[in-house]
Amino acid sequence: MGSYVPSTLKERQEMLESIGLSSIDELFAHIPSELKLNRELDLPSGKSEMEVNRLMNQIASHSVVFNTIFRGAGAYDHYIPSIVKSVVGKEEFLTSYTPYQAEISQGVLQSIFEYQTMICELTGMDVSNASVYDGATAAAEAVNMCCERSRNIVFCSEAAHPDVIAVIKTYCWASGHQLVMLPVKDGKTDFEPMSSQLDKKTSACLYLQSPNFFGQLEEVEKAAEMVHSVGAKLIVGCNPIALGMLKTPAEQGADIAVGEGQPLGMSLSFGGPYLGFMAATHAMMRKLPGRIVGETTDVDGKRAFVLTLQAREQHIRREKASSNICSNQALCAMTASVYLSAMGPQGLQQAANLCYQKAHYLAEQLTSLPGITLKYNGPFFHEFVTMQKDADKLLAALEKEGILGGYPLKDGSILWCATEKNTKEDMDRVVEIIRKELM
Repeated sequence: MGSYVPSTLKERQEMLESIGLSSIDELFAHIPSELKLNRELDLPSGKSEMEVNRLMNQIASHSVVFNTIFRGAGAYDHYIPSIVKSVVGKEEFLTSYTPYQAEISQGVLQSIFEYQTMICELTGMDVSNASVYDGATAAAEAVNMCCERSRNIVFCSEAAHPDVIAVIKTYCWASGHQLVMLPVKDGKTDFEPMSSQLDKKTSACLYLQSPNFFGQLEEVEKAAEMVHSVGAKLIVGCNPIALGMLKTPAEQGADIAVGEGQPLGMSLSFGGPYLGFMAATHAMMRKLPGRIVGETTDVDGKRAFVLTLQAREQHIRREKASSNICSNQALCAMTASVYLSAMGPQGLQQAANLCYQKAHYLAEQLTSLPGITLKYNGPFFHEFVTMQKDADKLLAALEKEGILGGYPLKDGSILWCATEKNTKEDMDRVVEIIRKELM
């Protein structure tokens, strides 16, 4: 590791002499000789920049890159304006990190403040934190926000994303909360089992995702009315692009809005890094994990930014902490901010409308083929499920043509997704390939 330390041999020698030593070996003399390697590491010799570049390109060539994608299931192929990567790729943004000395980190604080503002505008909520690790973490952290004392029963829809459910289960197990799963009926959450279990003393919250994992729009307002009748909270998992055309979680009665921010300017990137956004009503503000940046004025009356609320986990005894969040996805949050700024309200609305319209066109064309039907008939956003035979065969046929088809579900159905990037020609080609396979 010596060659990676940014100090010269002379500087290292001076440091050794300052503590009365003459060599590195003398510094580590207390370590038994049998534990020391005493030879060079068995590693291949280093390569030049050109050789490394050639090797990496060879490795990358084994990856299959699809130009046409009809798969979502939590990570979506949206168009990203070129200005987004141009801005966030600047060195001052790539290298910035946690604002430890907040008063001298005005640039970082402002970027977080602008992000929080946009998330609040998008969700209709009063306050947003500086982001968390991903959408699943956001959902699980929101559950912890709602549990207190005797209120420790958590309801969760089985129509939510499986990965989100898995993280919520882990958090509930670790925190000692009781998790009650609500079944799926016709592609949506069945609230009937919950109605008989809601209790004013023990019910903490309900996590409901809309659009859900199957693309179906849930009855959020009905859910809000049910849980609020016993003083429990409603957590809504939302797709940020869908919010360009749907009612905000706040308008539907949610207490907390969470979601995966990947659609806001982040490429698929083999699964990350992504971004978890969290926003809540004013009443829930002090329970939000992480940090919140606020706006104020300095001694000269100029606009300035401060850490209004900081991660309490860094300032109190660990055993009292209700969250393990102590940082935020600053670069990903900035990416979302730049994307939303570049798109603007009209651009986001247009993207949402295109996703909606193209998904419905694809659904109509697919179900016009013999043997293919929609599994669920409720309203959907840009994902839907079809029933058909030989799902693997159909998806393999698409893959041969350079098309990544829908996500195969365990029951043999396929979860399809269409975004603004999918053209009519792309969709017609998918239908024609499947038509030939069905003949």
